[in-house]
Amino acid sequence: MSYLVVSSLADLPVAVSSHGALDVVTLINADTVVDRPISIAADRHLFIGMNDIIEPMDGMILPGVEHIDQLLEFGRRWDRAKPLAVHCFAGISRSTAAAYILACAINPDLDEQALAEELRRRSPSATPNSLMVEIADAKLGRDGRMVRAIESIGRGEIAFSGTPFVLPLEL
Repeated sequence: MSYLVVSSLADLPVAVSSHGALDVVTLINADTVVDRPISIAADRHLFIGMNDIIEPMDGMILPGVEHIDQLLEFGRRWDRAKPLAVHCFAGISRSTAAAYILACAINPDLDEQALAEELRRRSPSATPNSLMVEIADAKLGRDGRMVRAIESIGRGEIAFSGTPFVLPLEL
């Protein structure tokens, strides 16, 4: 069974090598330098430059429809032969939102609430970016169920960096 591996930027190399991931999604500030792990081909690395914000702020990039479109398209192209690694700077907000979104998109039969609860169980610090989830909910036609499920798990434990974890595509 294929799955998603979620980590921080600092934990990315170990997450990729220990799980044998061949595809990576990076969600990070546009000017942050990210060294692609050597085992990841350039065409199997999606870099989405955006800030971890939920409303416009001067000098920052708000997550938008175009970012979610890129994420969903990359997820559709992923062959699922090996795990997909998803990371942001801390492994707490943008990456957990992206993993939740990808799991919902890849497996439309997943129950949004059950997946959100599994996300919380696997990552006590997860605090998915609510704007990303809201945009994806509309794109995927989930009628607010993704948004309500993420709201129901609340803010995660305060942490500087999340602990890497696996999110399954089937529960």
